[in-house]
Amino acid sequence: MEDSENQALHPSVADADSPDWRVRTAAGQRLAAVSRIEGVAGVLHRLLLDAQDTGVTSATAAALLARRDLAGLRAVLAARAVASDEGTADQLAAELDSDPRWATGESGGELITRLRTLTSDTDPEIRNEALLRLSCLR
Repeated sequence: MEDSENQALHPSVADADSPDWRVRTAAGQRLAAVSRIEGVAGVLHRLLLDAQDTGVTSATAAALLARRDLAGLRAVLAARAVASDEGTADQLAAELDSDPRWATGESGGELITRLRTLTSDTDPEIRNEALLRLSCLR
C-alpha cells in the first residue's frame, strides 16, 4: 500500500481492536472496501474470526463478498477454513450460502468460476474450502 493510503487506513486498523462491536463492524466494512485488501488481510482475517460478536463476522464477510472479486472471496474462504468457533464458522458459511448475487442464475456461474480458480490456490486450506463449497453447489 502506498503511504497516503496506509495513513488513511490507520484509524480503521486501530478501530478493528475496539471493544465496541459496532466500531469493529464499521472497521471491517471500511477495510473490505480497500482496493488492495492484501495489505490489510491480517486485520480482516481477525475481524472475520471475531470471537466476541458474530455481527462483526457477518458484516465483514458481507462487505468482502460484495466486492465480487477473487480477493474478497478468498479472504472469506480462508477464515471459514480455520474457524474453530462453531458460531463463527456457521456465520461465515451462511454469508457464503446466502449472498443473493452469487446464488442464482448467471451470478451463480460467477461464484462457481471463482471457486474453481481457488481450487488451485497456494494455500491448502483455501483449496479445500473452495472444493467443499463447490461440492455443496452441485
